[in-house]
Amino acid sequence: MALARGRRERGVDYWPGFVDALSTLILGIIFLLTIFVVVQFYLSQEVAGKDTALSRLNAQISQLTDLLALEKTGKIDLDSQISRLRASLSGVESERDKLKSAAEGSGAGMASAQARLGESDKALAAQKELTGRALTEIEVLNQQIGALRRQLAALEDALDVSEKKGRESQTRIADLGSRLNVALAQRVQELSRYRSDFFGKLREILGNRADIRVVGDRFVFQSEVLFDSGQTTLNVQGNAELDKLAAALLDLDKQIPSDIAWVLRVDGHTDVRPIASAQFPSNWALSAARAISVVQYLVTKGVSPQRLVAAGFGEFQPIDEAKNDEAYKRNRRLELKLTER
Repeated sequence: MALARGRRERGVDYWPGFVDALSTLILGIIFLLTIFVVVQFYLSQEVAGKDTALSRLNAQISQLTDLLALEKTGKIDLDSQISRLRASLSGVESERDKLKSAAEGSGAGMASAQARLGESDKALAAQKELTGRALTEIEVLNQQIGALRRQLAALEDALDVSEKKGRESQTRIADLGSRLNVALAQRVQELSRYRSDFFGKLREILGNRADIRVVGDRFVFQSEVLFDSGQTTLNVQGNAELDKLAAALLDLDKQIPSDIAWVLRVDGHTDVRPIASAQFPSNWALSAARAISVVQYLVTKGVSPQRLVAAGFGEFQPIDEAKNDEAYKRNRRLELKLTER
């Protein structure tokens, strides 16, 4: 009888541990639900910015993987607790059976044994109820783990799709860039061809003069051809030369396709010596005023203003660094360049 009582008391000692385990399980479930809600909130924010979305998706996948590992560990612990509960239940059932045998073999102690048997039955019922609840919690936990796995798979699919779209976009961008470079190169080649034709025709029109020459991709007029010293008003000779230039430009405008955005840039240059004039505070102002005079005259001859650009460089772009009259003369010039707008 004393042995039976000791076993029953050891069986009842499982109750506090079981309550702690169940409380821990409930707290874990609450924590899991909280994490799940937080994850859902952050997922709803992943809309704008492809690069940001990819990095956040990677972070969420890592977080969900950790959560899944934690839940698996919790499930293993809960399974261990269920095994212990089942072992305790088996012990209680064994004690009940022994109490029944003792009651059947001893008439004198039958009443006492039946009382203890009733208590054992109550403890057994309580253990069965707790075991059933634990099994239910395990089922719920399994369902939540399944939901997390599905969400993890969906996130991985979304990441794959985003990465695929990113690669496709980069491929399209690279292809468009290549096609654009080819188109630009073709336009440059076309403009170069028209420039060569234009300069060739202009050379024929103006004749072989030492003060009008081709330098690289520019047609160069010495300032004295168009302007008197220190002036910005075209002289008679300058008007005649620009009439020829205007005729060549009007003919060129008919030949170049309309989708090529070309302009004739007129650059004014001076020598390094400072100008001593109240009208022009600097060589910059003088060079710009001369370029503007050329452009305005060409407009009066029918050249579209949209095809003309005037720029002044003052003394800051010399072609001859020497400090003598010949170098000064070479540097005082107007350059014409056919280029893209």
